[in-house]
Order: sequence, then structure tokens, then C-alpha cells
Amino acid sequence: MFFSLCMFTAGTAQTIFSVSVRNTLGTARTDQPVVLSLGGYGPVASALVTDGSTEVPCQLDDLDQDDQMDELCFLADLKAREEKTYTVKLFAEGKPREYAARVYAEMVMGNKNVKEKNKQNNFIESITARGDCAYSYNLQHHHGVDFESELNGIRIYFDKRQTLDLYGKYQKRLELQATQFYTSDEQKSQGYGDDVLWVGNTFGLGAFRGWDGEQPTMIDPVRSRTQRVISYGPLRTIVEVVDRGWEAPLPGTAKPAKPINMTLRYTQYAGHRDTDVDVLFSHDVSAYRFSTGVINVKGSVEFSDHKGLRACWGTDYPSTDTLKWKRETVGLAVLIPRENIVSEQPANKDNYAFVVAAKGKTMSYKVAYCSANETFGYHSPDEWFDWLKAWRKEADNPVIVSKK
Repeated sequence: MFFSLCMFTAGTAQTIFSVSVRNTLGTARTDQPVVLSLGGYGPVASALVTDGSTEVPCQLDDLDQDDQMDELCFLADLKAREEKTYTVKLFAEGKPREYAARVYAEMVMGNKNVKEKNKQNNFIESITARGDCAYSYNLQHHHGVDFESELNGIRIYFDKRQTLDLYGKYQKRLELQATQFYTSDEQKSQGYGDDVLWVGNTFGLGAFRGWDGEQPTMIDPVRSRTQRVISYGPLRTIVEVVDRGWEAPLPGTAKPAKPINMTLRYTQYAGHRDTDVDVLFSHDVSAYRFSTGVINVKGSVEFSDHKGLRACWGTDYPSTDTLKWKRETVGLAVLIPRENIVSEQPANKDNYAFVVAAKGKTMSYKVAYCSANETFGYHSPDEWFDWLKAWRKEADNPVIVSKK
């Protein structure tokens, strides 16, 4: 939950305030994000969050990359209907405190001198391709930025599809730094996960697309497309996909539409299998229609509450190479705010889709998935759909954050 605070200054070197975080639900909740705006505090170089005498890991993020910290994030564990008070100290000098990493993000290009597919070392933080780039999909080693929590692993294809492809785990841990989405046979024998979904031209897990009035459209043509890592953790990783000059279809008009600059921001919190998606536009796009949803996995069972939560459970090969790969079972879901839903489309061979609309210049939604390989997760459609109902309840009832 995001909350902006007024400043209370304790001396010139630091700012101190208390933050109350309350769980309104009758169930315990762990790793609940508390995000505080740092606007108005002046330069912040370091922070300390405590729960009584216990230090709580926190994170400072520079969202607009201007070398000034914009947000402070920490995670709260709360019992049923519990309220906790945290003390926050902000320092104008020093460096961010270090904590154990619970998330990971990576962008890497191939190194022809390194033969192992999981040991590539040409690390980058941002890449931009012109709109006429012939095959941007192959510019990065694993075809796009990847990120993970202990529960999930996602890569976003660096092409007009911008599809979320999925990594299934057996154990609850970080793995992408070791496997780079290309798990070796030795790593497989050690219980590491691997790619578990074939996406093709579908939505995969909640890809954001255009809508021409009849069907989804790719993010194309564009003047340029960029992927970048905004934050590496330790509590949340933030990655962005930026499309400049997107000539998105404008249903109901024959006139050329004004090109859109769009930023898709993906935030992955530690301890979460769901991922937050924020869509930010350069101008008011209320008249446009867009689309998202999940792939119709072969033979899948569908679930929908017809209020923005749509999901499936199914089994298919994650590759066209059916000799090398085994069939994988996954549960997929997308959660769209009701105010953004234009229509829930009938399922077709490719997708379970929504037509959506932004309100002005922004919209947000969530995606989540599980792999039946997980020793810690769900292994039937009933288990998966039950978790989704609880997920929706938590999303509709975020923790309440206030200044004491």
C-alpha cells in the first residue's frame, strides 16, 4: 500500500516518524508491502525501520532515475486484525543499509566466449531497440529482462509481444542467477526449476496489448522499445518496459491516432507469487481500448468471478521439442480492477481475455501463477482457485497505513 507522509524533523541530520500498519482481515498476513513517498523530505541517503527494538529490512528506490530516492518500502507481518507501529528514520547521509536479498532481477547479453548457457556475464541494466530493429528478441541472452521472488520467476520477451514467460520451481528459493532461465541437466538433478509455459503469440501471463475492436494487437509499430531495471531489491524488484511512439489502434475512427508513449512497470515483492503491473501513458488514453488476459493452456479448466478475476489450470509442453521437455501443469491468473473492465471476452483457442480501458493516463492490475512442480504450492485446480479467492480478498482489503 502506498502512503504519503508529512515531514517531522528531528535535527538536521535525520527525520523520524511513526507509521501504523493495520490488518483489517480476520486472517494473518505476511510480507505486506508498506510503501512511503519520500517527497518533501529532501535528499534521503539511508533509512532505518524498527518494530520496537527489532530492525525491519527496508529498501530505498529511485523510480525516475534522477539519483534522488523517491520511495521507502518495507514488509509487514501481521496477525489477524493486528495493528503494529513502526519507527522510521531517514538520513541525509550514508548509504542504504544492506539486507539479505529476497528478490532478483537480471538483464544479460550473450558472451560468445562463454559456452555455458547459465553462466553468461555481459550484464546490462537497460537496452533500447529502434522500431525497425529486425529481431530484438535475440538481443538479450534469455530474450528479455527476468526477475523473481522466492516463489516465482518471470521473463518478459523483448519484442512486440512483450509476453510474460514463466519459470516453475520445486523449492522456495531464488534460482535465476544460477540458471539464467536455462537450467542445466546437473542443476535439474539438484532440484532446480525450469521454463514451464509455451506462450507463442498469446497473452501468456497477463501481457498488455492493444485492441482493434475485434481482437488483441501487438505493441507495434513503435518508434523504440526499452527494457530496464529500476530496482534490484532486496525486498522488491522493479523493471520497466517502455514503448515510445506506439501507434495503438483507436477503435471507431479512421483517423491516425496520436502515438502513445507507454511504460509498463512490473513490481515483484519478496514472499509473493503475484506481480503488480502499472501501466503509465504519456497522455489521456480514455478513448482507447486495450486487452490482457491469460493463455488458454491446452485442455485447461477456466475460472472467473466475472468481476475481474480470471484464471485457468492446464497442462501442456513448454516447448515444441516434446522429446526434450516434459508436460508441465500450471495455474495462471489475472486480476483487473472492475472500473477498468470493458468486457470479458469469450474464451478462444488462444486466450481468456479482457478488453480494458485506462482512466486518464494510468491503470494497474495484478498477475499470478503457480507450477504443479512446487513442493510448497498447489496441485489441483480446486486448490489453485481457492487460493485465488483469498488473493482477491487480500487485494480488495490492503493493509491500512497511517502516520501516528
